[in-house]
Amino acid sequence: MNNPFIKQLSIPYQRGAHAPFSLEAKMALKVCLKHSFDQSSPIIIFIVFCFFSCLGIANEQPQPGKTKTQAAIASAHPLATEAGYRILKEGGNAFDAAVAVAASLAVVEPYSSGLGGGGFFLLHRARDRHEVMLDARETAPHNIKEDDYLDELGRARLGATREGGTAVGIPGLAAGLVELSQKFGRLSLKETLRPAIKLAREGFLVDNRYAKMAQFSQAHLKKNTHTAAIFWAEGQASKPGWRLKQPQLALTLERLANQGFNGFYTGFVAQALINTVNQNGGHWQASDLENYKVIARIPLHIQFHGARITTAPLPSAGGIALSQALHLLEPFSLKGAKDEISAHLIIEALRRAFRDRSQLGDPDQQPPPPVQALLETSYLKGLGESISAEKATPSHELAALPVSKNDAYNTTHFSIIDSAGNRVGATMSINFTFGSGLVAQDTGILLNNEIDDFTLRPEFANGYQLKGGLANAPLPGRRPLSSMTPTFVDDSRGVLILGAPGGSRIVSMVLLAIIEHLAHPEVNLLNVVSMPRYHHQFSPDKVEVEPTGFSPEWLAALRAKAHDIKTNSRQWGNMQMVFKAHSDGTAQAQSDPRGQDMGWY
Repeated sequence: MNNPFIKQLSIPYQRGAHAPFSLEAKMALKVCLKHSFDQSSPIIIFIVFCFFSCLGIANEQPQPGKTKTQAAIASAHPLATEAGYRILKEGGNAFDAAVAVAASLAVVEPYSSGLGGGGFFLLHRARDRHEVMLDARETAPHNIKEDDYLDELGRARLGATREGGTAVGIPGLAAGLVELSQKFGRLSLKETLRPAIKLAREGFLVDNRYAKMAQFSQAHLKKNTHTAAIFWAEGQASKPGWRLKQPQLALTLERLANQGFNGFYTGFVAQALINTVNQNGGHWQASDLENYKVIARIPLHIQFHGARITTAPLPSAGGIALSQALHLLEPFSLKGAKDEISAHLIIEALRRAFRDRSQLGDPDQQPPPPVQALLETSYLKGLGESISAEKATPSHELAALPVSKNDAYNTTHFSIIDSAGNRVGATMSINFTFGSGLVAQDTGILLNNEIDDFTLRPEFANGYQLKGGLANAPLPGRRPLSSMTPTFVDDSRGVLILGAPGGSRIVSMVLLAIIEHLAHPEVNLLNVVSMPRYHHQFSPDKVEVEPTGFSPEWLAALRAKAHDIKTNSRQWGNMQMVFKAHSDGTAQAQSDPRGQDMGWY
């Protein structure tokens, strides 16, 4: 009997941060219940009884503290987490598991990431403590044209950076998986991509979050025939319990597994990408794909309150902002991110860090962005002296300060640490929900709309209300700035690996988590990942707060310091973190409770 529920019964509890019955088994249970009442099958009734007997254990929240494992994986989907553990069990290391998790997320979370997008892989190799960030960010095609985005009066063309072929950057994720596997893994791509290929070919049961994302994006998905054929069921958005099969994507993953880089960036797949983009207004050529390069970059390192923090360098503007904010907060004694006095200081640090974002861009351009100057001690000291403990600094006043002379909802993150101590923090994206909405013909590849992360003009904000400078203008071969901020936090207790989706809010989420983690002697991942969040990004000059978790007294204390507070209608982020103790090597994982439904973005 080919029953997915029975298959799930053989999976041990507490792999990563997900209970085994959270998705496939629950959907299969509905089938079991239907058969049990329609056919009165004793076997099925017995299985359902076993399910509920186990469910009381499987659905318990992971308790703060250590698990019995030496490895941990936290991702945004239980099937991707399971794929990673399977690879570890087969002898792979954290880097092999990362390939499996990333590829599986491309199958089960197409609204957030995929082979048609890009990402950053922050790596730590235990045997020699080598640390590097693999930059698999998208690039602008060499025939990119300003006229596609601005009209004759210099006004932005509606939708040009978010829909159709003009919105699509050259994908980097596939090359990133090849690079990660070949240079850091133990197993072959054929082995590490096998779980994703199986998920794509045999399908998976759509959950509530997927269904809501598809419903939210239904107009977007219907515009392209290839897209609608995959992500729509009988002329409507997929509903919970529908099995989504992607046979064309399975074939594409097989080509990648068998041929590596050439299986994606040349030949059939490459030509399909070019045809689809150009038929929808883009200007790609074969050399855009053939010449794509993953770049190994030196991570940023910061000392903060006794911890060594490793984070993403450019083209992650998020890593630069995180570094600046931590440097600005280092002199202060913080009681935790939820303390209102500390919150005021954190908001002021974020305000200043986001102000400098407009000077940043692709680190390979000439002249290079002024990263060293923005992180230089004397510059940050002067910037820190502008912070008042009593009152918020309006952003328009801060804009007049001297600037150094030298800038998810539709994103996903996963964190992995293996028994040897190898680490991966990976954040991947196709930008907005379901990216550009284009599926490349006969490949199953859903394409990104990362061109929106460029700055068309300094006065134009992107989809996350971020403004930038000419250093982030869309020029041939250039990589757009990103807010993706995979991070390691290493202190006397152990190492924490974390990251999140959420556009510009990624920086504040990671910053708040670091401060809350370091403020308490005990390690409590659930407390850190579920704490209420707030955000400031210089412009607009408002403090965004989540709708729950903040008392009237807390809000009043910040308003008394002249902060303009906007309560958002929804929560945001889907943070994934793992922790490995230095003392005995035990590991634990925790996923964001917000990610269980569409109550985040």
